[in-house]
Amino acid sequence: MIYLDYAATTKLSERALRAMLPFLRDQYANPSSSYRFSDAVREKMSETRKILADALGAKQNEIYFTSGGTESDNWALKEVMEQQKKRGKNHLITTQIEHHAVLHSCQWLENNDCEVTYLPLERDGIVRAEQVERAIRPNTALISVMAANNEIGTLQPLKEIGKIAKQQGILFHTDAVQAFGHIPISVEDCNLSLLSASAHKFHGPKGIGFLYVRENVELPSFLHGGGQEGGKRSGTENTAAIVGMGAAAAEMLEQQAERAKKEQALRDYLIESIQARIPYTKLNGDRKQRLPNNVNVSISFVEGEVVVLLMGMRGICVSAGSACSAGSAGASHVLRAIGLSEEEAHNALRLTLGAETTKQEIDETVEALSEIVSFLRGQSPMVY
Repeated sequence: MIYLDYAATTKLSERALRAMLPFLRDQYANPSSSYRFSDAVREKMSETRKILADALGAKQNEIYFTSGGTESDNWALKEVMEQQKKRGKNHLITTQIEHHAVLHSCQWLENNDCEVTYLPLERDGIVRAEQVERAIRPNTALISVMAANNEIGTLQPLKEIGKIAKQQGILFHTDAVQAFGHIPISVEDCNLSLLSASAHKFHGPKGIGFLYVRENVELPSFLHGGGQEGGKRSGTENTAAIVGMGAAAAEMLEQQAERAKKEQALRDYLIESIQARIPYTKLNGDRKQRLPNNVNVSISFVEGEVVVLLMGMRGICVSAGSACSAGSAGASHVLRAIGLSEEEAHNALRLTLGAETTKQEIDETVEALSEIVSFLRGQSPMVY
């Protein structure tokens, strides 16, 4: 099998697995208990909190464990806006290419007396800081712009947007689910108020993530109950997953620069190989301002979902877009938002690389893709 869908999820690292095993069986104490048996569990949770905080240049008490990116995004947007409405601020600025965890939260907010501006994007998939600045109103409470897009991999100008947000006294949230562990992010440099992340995108376990909340940000609880996580997020902590997330994050951060360099070289080689072997292909998103492992191309005269199916039959795992919306009949909202036609969006293919990806796998993938596209185009009545 050749796996080129790392944006959908990643394999649990051996280091994370080894770290988790004792907490799945032997170290099973509830971290909220007061006896010594719980000490080791609390200590490892604190260790994970420190790893995540240090990675962002944050404080340990600003990290809250969640079930993943979706919960973190929902918590950040809904509770911030509910709180800000009490101060007469009910306007939120975001972009048209956000993950559905953000977009659907925004729709919920619109049904609950909030106003949302969805910024359009150019073909390169990058929002401009001046667009954000022009959209600000007297009642703007929050800006939410993702760090890196999950489909086309484009990197957003967080530092420039954060500077504007700070000058205007507006809270700034970023969905960093695709970015954390893969590229450096500093909450201070970007003036971030809140940040969402999910462990399974950086070789940690599924069902665990975190929300960074700046110390001075008033964020009510999203889940109510026993008062865990400093009274902010109730529910007995998933200690084994938390420990695994910490181990995976530490490993990713240690290797970040080296991994990015390798993945970027393979990414560029993949783009060039596809364009050389398969005519009528177009790269989606900016050529350089993108994640080091992301390739998204529209291949004319073929249906992306059909290509995914045929590649899968050859043991090559790729996708036609976000795994969260796989099977959806509509075209990608991201690709449509950056100006692609309905047909171009349906022609799209996403290939995302990982540390284990090799040049040989890239060559085999391009060979298989070229053969499949030639076959499908041969069946098509369209002339190209």
